Amino acid sequence: EGKMGFSHCNDLSNKSLEETIAKAISFARLSSPDENNVLTGDKGFTQVADLYDPGIISEPMDKKIKMALELEKLAMKDPGITKSSGAGYGESESEIFIANSNGLLKSTKLSACFAGVSVVAEKGDQKNTGGEYCSRVYFSDLPPLEAIAATASKRALELLDPVMIKTQKAAVIIDPDVSRFLGGILSAVNGERVLQGASFLKDQMNKQFASPMLTIFDDGTLPRSPGSAPFDGEGVPTMKNTIVEKGVLRSFIYNTRAAKRAGVKSTGNASRGDFSSLPGIGTHKVYLAKGDNSRNEIIAATAKGLLVLELTGYGIDPVTGNFSGGASGLWIEKGEIIHPVKGVTIAGNAFNILNAIDMMGNDIDMKQNFAAPTFRISDMQIG
Repeated sequence: EGKMGFSHCNDLSNKSLEETIAKAISFARLSSPDENNVLTGDKGFTQVADLYDPGIISEPMDKKIKMALELEKLAMKDPGITKSSGAGYGESESEIFIANSNGLLKSTKLSACFAGVSVVAEKGDQKNTGGEYCSRVYFSDLPPLEAIAATASKRALELLDPVMIKTQKAAVIIDPDVSRFLGGILSAVNGERVLQGASFLKDQMNKQFASPMLTIFDDGTLPRSPGSAPFDGEGVPTMKNTIVEKGVLRSFIYNTRAAKRAGVKSTGNASRGDFSSLPGIGTHKVYLAKGDNSRNEIIAATAKGLLVLELTGYGIDPVTGNFSGGASGLWIEKGEIIHPVKGVTIAGNAFNILNAIDMMGNDIDMKQNFAAPTFRISDMQIG
């Protein structure tokens, strides 16, 4: 009758399962009916290749321990690096089954592994931390340890000897590693938020709200990619969604319940951490369409600005669209990097920021969970 009850267990004995079902039913009887409490009947299954690597588990544990130790050792080789914040290797295997009374029965196996290291560079009284972490579906796809270590030590060293700059408006170049500040857009296209009116994009469907250089996809169908799956947290087949197309908002994202409320179909974005939670709404693999310019070309074309390498704060507020955050990076004048900068803030409103994107790079790394190239915002407040 449209009532929902939820219960879970991690003991698969008959007694435990029966108690779990009984609890769910008793909770449902206490809840209010909601016509939007529906189950998907879509028995489709998106074919996504290479989401499980049986070779991960067969690699010797001693080899993985040695990898973490070697990664730390390599990152400490540079004389400017004085301390380690730790190196690590991790892996996971999961098998997911989803069934419902509409005749749905689906399963999939997923794997992931990661390696990373963080180190500290010191010079006099200065200290700066840098790290690099890489996640892959297949063990053999992990980058060479030398490359991971070199990136971590470079990030720790390149912000030593910073110079303070005055408050001003200037160009801001966003490094791919800090492009996640755009995550506020993803929260703002969450169908549940839109229905609640808690999104700065709620009235922007099919309208130009950002620079034509900005195109954003969410794709759960990419082979050999973390975040991909044949179905979402409710069993709806995954798909490639175009969220933003050349600055025009094209899609909100929905799970089954929010889609029913909105009078549309689920976009395959039901997200759940595991069996112990109800489905929410989330993304799979988000990436931006690449542009025409190299990173060096973007820097060379900047008369004055900040290349942001580190960013703190919560990103773009999905409700108001306002943004401010602490930033560190490299100062550019006349197309050349002059010196590091630390301890500044950058701020603005999402509509102004997104419309001011005037250069989009071609240096996208699709192995990243949130994949974006270097891009430039022509004018932002720097404090």
